[in-house]
Amino acid sequence: MPRTEQFGIGARIDSLFTDLLEFLRLATFSSGLEKIEWLNKGILKTDSLRFFIQLCWETDLITSNQYTSLGEPIEETGRIIGGWKKGFVIKTSAWIAEEKKK
Repeated sequence: MPRTEQFGIGARIDSLFTDLLEFLRLATFSSGLEKIEWLNKGILKTDSLRFFIQLCWETDLITSNQYTSLGEPIEETGRIIGGWKKGFVIKTSAWIAEEKKK
């Protein structure tokens, strides 16, 4: 990435990545609805990260090889977070249903 862009879009990507790590750490140590909120925020950060990486590629700030090596792990991270959220929602829904029966 050209030096002039490192302080603009590059810094934004760095910030998104750092925020994503923070949200996932917070989700790890949270429970209940708070965990779902952190996971939703993580999903939003992942989508934003994906968008800015694609923008860099479309404006030729990064090569196709760089786009691939950055894009694939971001896609996988998004799938993992989505699966984590889905599994937790299913578990939480079952637990809430059991509590209502009591």
